[in-house]
Amino acid sequence: MTITLHVCITCRAGVAPQPDQPPPGAQLLAALRARPLPPDLRIQPVECMSACARGAAIALSAPGRWTYVYGHMSPADADQILTGAAAYANAADGIVPWRQRVEIFRKRSLARIPPIG
Repeated sequence: MTITLHVCITCRAGVAPQPDQPPPGAQLLAALRARPLPPDLRIQPVECMSACARGAAIALSAPGRWTYVYGHMSPADADQILTGAAAYANAADGIVPWRQRVEIFRKRSLARIPPIG
């Protein structure tokens, strides 16, 4: 089953716009794409996740699974994000036991949304 990692590319993460640099969310997307991806993980850039005060924001989702939204992410978190995404992919319902989650997913969760349908 394909897991989707949504990455807000417009997130400024509290940083004033820099004309010579992409927003922090776009920098996070670039950092994630520069690494090997877990099997069946698709990265989907999105324009806004309405978590502006807590950006850069990401979300993990898949059909029939819980969706998680995380904030305060940066390019330095890319490895942990991908490790956490792999754990999410291996959890049948998307719920990774709290103690088995990567640290940033334990501390930066913004929402857990039940499966639709």
